[in-house]
Amino acid sequence: MHGVTFDGNRVWFASGSHLNALDPGTGHIQVSHAVPANAGTAFDGTHIYQLSGPEILKIEPVSGEVVARLHAPAGAGHSGMAWAEGSLWIGHYAERRIYEVDPASGEVRRILSSDRCVTGVSWAMGELWHATGGPEGSDLRRIDPRSGAILGKAIAPAGTHISGIEFDGKGQFYFGFADKGAIGLMAVPADAAPARHTADLSELPLDPDAT
Repeated sequence: MHGVTFDGNRVWFASGSHLNALDPGTGHIQVSHAVPANAGTAFDGTHIYQLSGPEILKIEPVSGEVVARLHAPAGAGHSGMAWAEGSLWIGHYAERRIYEVDPASGEVRRILSSDRCVTGVSWAMGELWHATGGPEGSDLRRIDPRSGAILGKAIAPAGTHISGIEFDGKGQFYFGFADKGAIGLMAVPADAAPARHTADLSELPLDPDAT
């Protein structure tokens, strides 16, 4: 399980050799396109963007046709990706960075640094969020999109490795679990948007075997 995005009706996720869309109500896969899909996934309202090694693929979601290819910043090794504010926001795992990228040219507009390995990236309620991973565990962070400063943080249960994340526009995040082959759903903490906070998610149903 790699990148995750939401098109308003279906949850799209990258599974290595395929880009898949499932019905979030039933969990049934409705579409599966054979494209290399080993990292972040994003939707701009019309097309799916998929990280594939050193490239960003722009994909027509009905046919699965790759309509454009862009060079991904810093080559391979990317993790999450989101589309917002007219840009692609791309996480790089080992470099602990998020790149703001022009979706037409691939030009890097901004680089944000993190003190943890970056996995999933998403926008929720006009704010930039990203997940982290590594030996220290996973957490979910709300950050300033200009400076990268942490504005809020939610700590995931021990042993949970969050990969892709995506906000559904209705107050919930979809989570990809990298090592479990599962997708989870979590409500955004009620105090997340206006306040700086640190939350403990250990009591929330983030266990992929229970969701």
